[in-house]
Amino acid sequence: MKTYNIFTNKPDSLPQGRADFLLAASVTLTCEIEGITQAGIAGMIPLTPTLDAEFITNGKVFSLGEVAETPSGVPTPAIITRAVHNLAPFSSIEILDLGLVKTPQNTTYHSFGITPSDSIATGAKIDARSVFEKGMKAGRGYELKGSYLILAESTPSGTTTVAATALALGYDCEDDFSSSFLNVPKNIKKETIDSALSLINDSMSTFEKLSHVSDNMLIFCAGFLLEASRRFHIVLAGGTQMAAVLLIADKLREDVLMRLKSDNITLATTLWIAKDESSDIVHILSHLSYTPHAIYTTFSFKEASIDILKKYDDGEAKEGVGAGAALAYAYANGVDNKKLLQEIEYILYNT
Repeated sequence: MKTYNIFTNKPDSLPQGRADFLLAASVTLTCEIEGITQAGIAGMIPLTPTLDAEFITNGKVFSLGEVAETPSGVPTPAIITRAVHNLAPFSSIEILDLGLVKTPQNTTYHSFGITPSDSIATGAKIDARSVFEKGMKAGRGYELKGSYLILAESTPSGTTTVAATALALGYDCEDDFSSSFLNVPKNIKKETIDSALSLINDSMSTFEKLSHVSDNMLIFCAGFLLEASRRFHIVLAGGTQMAAVLLIADKLREDVLMRLKSDNITLATTLWIAKDESSDIVHILSHLSYTPHAIYTTFSFKEASIDILKKYDDGEAKEGVGAGAALAYAYANGVDNKKLLQEIEYILYNT
């Protein structure tokens, strides 16, 4: 297990020290479109962010009898993040409730009066400016406990809403976004994105467009990032969704007349995203007005005794709940592939 720069493939790393871990947990009702996502238990996908929040905090869930998993049985990437915390503890784990259907139990969470957004197919109905400003306020007020901050996400169907968002903002990256599926349901996603884009026009402001086609996590995190990065290093933990948070922040800084302190930002993802044949995170990042610090960490389930975990290496799940940054954090703290795999399997055997 090693960490590399996503552009050069040369050895790289996260900053030194312990990190705070923040999970931006959110529901977009886009996730209820049949067949669009497998990020959770069928029929209960809006519960996924709640379960992820509970699991990374406690190592078990309370709002349901089992952890979130795909229909084929692949468990949530939250198992990776929790295993890392067991071996190299984060300085804190807190949850940002950015529109959940159920409040996570036994967690430290922050509520902002944000409700789940509607399906982008019929209009997300978000007050984007308000959500963005709440993110900025949270970024200004966040008190760092460790040396830097890892900001992760759990937003089922977020790879669909993020594609619509990027296209609405004029970025040429239609086929660049990843999916939790091995075989991506492109027709369903395209139909949903086309429906969303039909709701906007060129006369609309950036915030008006986001209100129709985006999700709360993307908008809030963009605002949070702009402010928090002025005071300390922030690691965006995730794949193509978090890459798009950078795009949104880069676009909106012009609207709010702010500079982005890019040297205080890192994007950290998994090898499964960095080398994913059905997405292109490097191309997404190439649209930024600067070259970001972006890394990925190699990790494999090849030696797993629990066979279902090997589906990660086949291209299922790939990323989420901060898995990529957690892997980089583990590597920076001396945890190797074998030790982490043993901890993940121990968790699953005892869950």
